[in-house]
Amino acid sequence: MLNIDSIYNGFVLDHIQAGRSMAIYHYLNLDNLDCQVAIIKNARSGKMGRKDIIKVEGPLNIVDFDILGFIDHNITVDIIEEGVLVEKRELKLPEKITNVLHCKNPRCITSIEQELDHVFVLTDKKNGLYSCQYCEEQQGKLWEKL
Repeated sequence: MLNIDSIYNGFVLDHIQAGRSMAIYHYLNLDNLDCQVAIIKNARSGKMGRKDIIKVEGPLNIVDFDILGFIDHNITVDIIEEGVLVEKRELKLPEKITNVLHCKNPRCITSIEQELDHVFVLTDKKNGLYSCQYCEEQQGKLWEKL
C-alpha cells in the first residue's frame, strides 16, 4: 500500500482523468512553485475505475480555478485547512477565458495586434466549445489535446 502524507494547509485536485495529471501539473505551472506537490497516478476509483490526484501544500491563490475548470470541469477541489477538509468545490466551465487559447485564424485582429489579449467566450456549454471574442473562430476542448 502506498502512503502519501496528509496535507495540513492546501488543496487536493481529485477525479483527474487517469494519465492527465502531469499535463495539468505543467499547464498550471505547479513546477514553478516552491511548495510540496504530490502526484498520484492511476489510483483506484470506484467512480472512474482509475484516476489521478494532485496534492498541493500551499495557498489556494496559486492556481487559477477558471483555467482548471476549462481544462477539465469534472475535477473536484478539496480544500484543506489545519489538516481538516473544509470545502469541496466542483469546477465548471468558465464563461470567458483570457490568454489560455490562441486564435488560429490568420485574419483575426489578434494575429496583427500582437499585444491584444486572446479572449474566448463559451458558446456551446454542452460540448465545451469556445469562440474567439473578435472573429468568432471556434476552438475545441483543451482537455482532449492534453
